[in-house]
Parts: sequence; C-alpha cells; structure tokens
Amino acid sequence: MLNNIIAFSVRNKLIIALFMLALIGYGSYEVTKLPIDAVPDITDNQVQVITIAPSFGATDIERLVTYPIEQANSNISGLKEIRSFSRFGLSLVTIVFDDATDIYWARQQVAERLQQIQSQIPPGIGVPELGPVSTGLGEIYQYVVKPKPGYASKYNETDLRTIQDWIVRRQLLGVKGIAEVSSFGGKLKQYSIEVKPNELLSHGISITDVFGALEKNNQNTGGAYIEKGPTVLYIRSQGLFKSTSDIENTLIKTTGGGSPLFIKDIADVKTGYATRYGAMCYNDEGEVAGAVVMMLKGANSSEVIKNVKERIAQIQKTLPEGVIIEPF
Repeated sequence: MLNNIIAFSVRNKLIIALFMLALIGYGSYEVTKLPIDAVPDITDNQVQVITIAPSFGATDIERLVTYPIEQANSNISGLKEIRSFSRFGLSLVTIVFDDATDIYWARQQVAERLQQIQSQIPPGIGVPELGPVSTGLGEIYQYVVKPKPGYASKYNETDLRTIQDWIVRRQLLGVKGIAEVSSFGGKLKQYSIEVKPNELLSHGISITDVFGALEKNNQNTGGAYIEKGPTVLYIRSQGLFKSTSDIENTLIKTTGGGSPLFIKDIADVKTGYATRYGAMCYNDEGEVAGAVVMMLKGANSSEVIKNVKERIAQIQKTLPEGVIIEPF
C-alpha cells in the first residue's frame, strides 16, 4: 500500500504539489484563528459572589453575608474549594470548580442558591451579585478619559467620571467578547441631602420620615384611562426626581397650622460625590477617569482587542468637545 502511494506521488508530481500548497494555505489560515495568547489563561473555573455592604464592619459581613453564601454553595457537583474574605463594606466569595464543569452551568447553580438565602441576609445589608465571566488575566485594555490641552478648566473630575460611566462604558459593553468594563478614578456624582438636626427636632420629625418622603415621592405611576367622547385620555403621573429643585420641594408632611413642610426646610440639597478612597492621576497633569476592559473567559484576546480599538474610535466621535480617550 505504501509503495503504491509513493509511486502515485512520483508519477503525479503536479497534483501532489497543488495538494500540498492547498494544505499549507489552509493550515496557515487556521493558525490565524487559534486563540493563542502570550500568557495562556490556565485559571480554574471560578464563580465569584460579590456583596457590597456600605458601613458594615468585617465581623458583621462575615457572619451575616459571607458565611451563609459559603454554606449554601458547599454541595454543588464539581466543587473543588471555596475561598472568601470579608472586609469593611465588602464580601467576596470565590467558588472554584474542576475543569470538566461548564462555567455557565456553575453560575446557574450558584445563582439558584443565592435566591434561596435571600431571606437569611438581613434587608439593607447588601444584595449578593455574581462577578463577571472573566479571570485575572482578562484585563486586556486600559484607558483614561481626560480633557485635551486647553480644556482642563471646562471638565472637572465629576464630569470626566460621568462621561466614562454614561457614554464610554455603555457603548463598550456591546463589544463582542467583553465581560465587564470596570470604571475608576474621578468623582462619582451623587445628590446629597444634608439634614439639619435642629430643624428635625423643632418640627418633631425623625430621619425616618425624611427617608419615607423621598422614597414615596420619587416614582412614576399610571392610572388606566378616561373615556371622553370618541377619545381616550391615558393617565400617567411623573414623579421621578430630575433636579435638586425637585428634591428640595418634596413634601414631608403638613404641619399643625396647615403649612407644608418640605425637604428644603430641614436640609440643604447639593450636588456632591461619593466617598473616595483614592484618586487616578495622569502624568502629573491632574486627575482623570478611566477603566479596565475585562475579556470574556475563553475569548480570543487578539480579536477582542481589535474590536475594542474599533469601538473606541467610534466612541471618540460621540464625546463632548475637548474630551479624549487615551489607552495606556
């Protein structure tokens, strides 16, 4: 058999040569499609459960959040180990599965168990959420959002972070192969209500009354419709806050004399930012905002980075004048 193959190859050199060229061409094409990285991702199949619990200490978080999550997920098929740490305001539980376990099946199992323990976690302490389908080697692209020279006075740290969260990040999340875009730097915009304790005392109300008034007055409602001849009028009440003025004019209660008591009567409403634990600076030129793009586990980093660069070029055209995106 082998002699016949050799004899056929010698007699039909042109056919064999064309066949070899076609094989080489096909092999070269397939090589470009291989998901090969400079540092292969050999991370175990992991599912991370993240719970943000502001103002709670590590001991409380360990007892009320981390421990119930560990117990609920301790008997899943394919489980190798569970690691966790609890710190001020944060619980992180890492559930590791063997290589034969499908990562999306594992996430489904963990999500089902998180639903079961919702009643065990006290309300207000935090809601457990699954981390992105990525790994420590999934950080494939980093960039900063900063003003151009001459525009530094036009955009402050809050403006840059708002542009990053509401314009850049939202468009990047639609790129194929992206698991998460983690923002950092700048100042996270918030509306703050600075209550005056003396005013609360003088009007005989508590901070709970203020919370209740804000919650009840910040929502839209609907009310069916009214028939009026041949037409129909649909009823809709718009109550969502759109400015600090809306918050200031929120009614808390009516006083004994019949006068309304508003938020502005007992507090100062301002536009501020969340508590910061650090800052992101750029080349000694001041603060900027930025993000890390996390790749989906198992994706081809070369292809994903190419898609990200193309999308960044498109996003740049939608940014306000004087703001640029610069990778590093």
